[in-house]
Amino acid sequence: MPPIHRCALVTRFADARATDSAAVLARHLAARGVAVLAPAEEAERLAGVEAEFLPESSLVAQAGLVVAIGGDGTLLYAAGLVAQRGTPLLGVNRGRLGFLTDVLPEDILASVDAALEGRCAEDQRPLLIAEIHCASGGTLSGLALNDIVLQKGQSGHLIDFETWIDGRFVNTHGGDGLVVATATGSTAYALSCGGPIIEPSLDVVVVTPICPHTLSDRPIVVSGRASIEVRLVDRPDSTASVTCDGRALGALEPGDRLVIRPAASRLTLLHPPGYDYYRLLRSKLNWGRRAFDPPA
Repeated sequence: MPPIHRCALVTRFADARATDSAAVLARHLAARGVAVLAPAEEAERLAGVEAEFLPESSLVAQAGLVVAIGGDGTLLYAAGLVAQRGTPLLGVNRGRLGFLTDVLPEDILASVDAALEGRCAEDQRPLLIAEIHCASGGTLSGLALNDIVLQKGQSGHLIDFETWIDGRFVNTHGGDGLVVATATGSTAYALSCGGPIIEPSLDVVVVTPICPHTLSDRPIVVSGRASIEVRLVDRPDSTASVTCDGRALGALEPGDRLVIRPAASRLTLLHPPGYDYYRLLRSKLNWGRRAFDPPA
C-alpha cells in the first residue's frame, strides 16, 4: 500500500462517543503529519474535530485511507463513497453489533498506526450491482457491499415474484420480499430471515426469502458469479421497492426486471493485526458461553 498522507474520517448521525473518537484520532493523525479530511455535510456534527471538510466527490478523490467511526451502517455509507476507487477502509465500532467495524475504541490509535504503516491485513470483499430495467425504458443501478433487498410496497400485502438464475427459472415466491446478500452481508438482514452465515472469503451469494408464505421456500446459496433476476407477478397493487445496503434504488413494477450480478470492483477492508473472523462471531453472537456457571 502506498504511503498515506491524507486520511478521511466518516461518521453518520454521530453521537458524542463517535465525535469524541474522531477528535482524538484527528489530533493523533495531525501529530503524525497526516492531513485529516471529513465530509462537508458532517461539519456541524463534528464541530470539535480539526479537519478539512470537503464535498464527497473531493473527499474520496484525495483520501488515501478512510476510517469509518460508528456502526456497520456507518461503514456501509463509507463503502459507498470508496467502492469504485479502491481506497482502503478501516472500521471503528461505536455502534451495536459491529460485524464490519471490528476495531474497538480503545484500539483506535494503534490500529490506525498499523494501517498507516502497512501492517493491517487487506481483505478484498466482492460487491453486488443491482439494475432495475424499467418496462417503460431506462435503467437504475446501484452498488452494495452487504445486500440488495426487494421489499413489498404496502404493509399487510404479500407480493408474488419469480426468481431466475443465469437465465434458468428457479421459483415463484409469495411473501414480503427477497434478500440477495454477499458473504459479507450474510450476517445482516439475510441472517434475521433465516439465512446461513457465510465465511467472507467464499465467492457465493445468499438468496433469502423474507417471510415466505410457504415453508418450503428456503434460502439458497449460489455462485458469486451468478446473475440473479427477479420479476414481479402482475397482481392488483403489486409494487415493491429495491434498496442497496439500505439506500433506496427505486420501485419495481410489474413488467420491470431486477437484475443482480457481481460488480467489477471490490472493496478493500483493513483488519488490525490479530484479526480473527471466528473470534468476531463468538463475540457478537455469544457463542461458546454456558447458559449459567455452576456455583464455586
